[in-house]
Amino acid sequence: MGLVIRLVIFALINLVLVFAGFPVPRKKKLLLSWGMFVISILAVYLLFQYQSPVIKMLAVIATTFTGMKIIVVPMAYRDKLVKLNFKQWAAFAGGWAGMRAQPFETLGDGPLPGAGQMIRFGISRLVFGGLVILAAREIVPLPLNTTLIHVVVSVLLLVGFSLILHFGLLSISAGMWRYSGANTYLLFRQPAKATSLTEFWGKRWNLAFSEMTSIAIFRPLRTKVGPAAALMFAFIFSGILHELALSLPVNHGYGLPTLYFIIQGALVLLEKTLKDKGGKFLQNKLVAHAWVFFWVVLPAPLLFHAEFIKQIVWPMAGLKF
Repeated sequence: MGLVIRLVIFALINLVLVFAGFPVPRKKKLLLSWGMFVISILAVYLLFQYQSPVIKMLAVIATTFTGMKIIVVPMAYRDKLVKLNFKQWAAFAGGWAGMRAQPFETLGDGPLPGAGQMIRFGISRLVFGGLVILAAREIVPLPLNTTLIHVVVSVLLLVGFSLILHFGLLSISAGMWRYSGANTYLLFRQPAKATSLTEFWGKRWNLAFSEMTSIAIFRPLRTKVGPAAALMFAFIFSGILHELALSLPVNHGYGLPTLYFIIQGALVLLEKTLKDKGGKFLQNKLVAHAWVFFWVVLPAPLLFHAEFIKQIVWPMAGLKF
């Protein structure tokens, strides 16, 4: 089976999720939602099992985001009437990375303010990210220590790709949807300004994931196992989803992304405990920024493990590790 045929089947799988998923939120069929999610991820993985890790990663990530929509929407609308028509649902499920469907209830009502600003911001980050990747490519042939080159280039590539995707394409996407009336928003909100890990993970970095884990895991478990345990389960679930994106495509590093998020969850709970006891160590902004930077970056090799860097990050930049 050729790659083109596989891509067509991949598109059909995601279209099935969109079309078949439309009635699910109204009927609140959560077990069916989870079943569709698991089956679709398994089908996509088997479909691209012998393709390049980059293709596998992109296919699994895309299907994960589409599949999670049919889980979070019925949970978010648990006690509410689902107001989305099919056009709004399809735009949300297939064209937006965020996990809150409510912004698409106004799709088609006319342009919203701030759209142009978001698009300009996204374009600037996209260009900057491209320049960072070009700079990384120029470092590779330099007569320097091989280990040093690998570390520096890997960091630059991760930063460059993050600027292109997270701050570039997703910001442009948010702006374009606002032109169409959807009340979309930036999913990455100046993470460098975070003064606690709680703020970083909950309000500034990748709101799509924080929305996803909050709606699907934290909220339903909070009253059953308590907020602390529910928070840890939410971080563990985030780790599992990152396993699908970062470990499964390269068939290495299993458990490392989950460990990274377990550490983050434990640190968030530590922050809450210290705050409840009157701790003031994060009141100094310099100390707070250092705390966040240290704990986000120091264990990062667990998340972006060696085989992911070697088989996906470098090849995406046209480089051989």
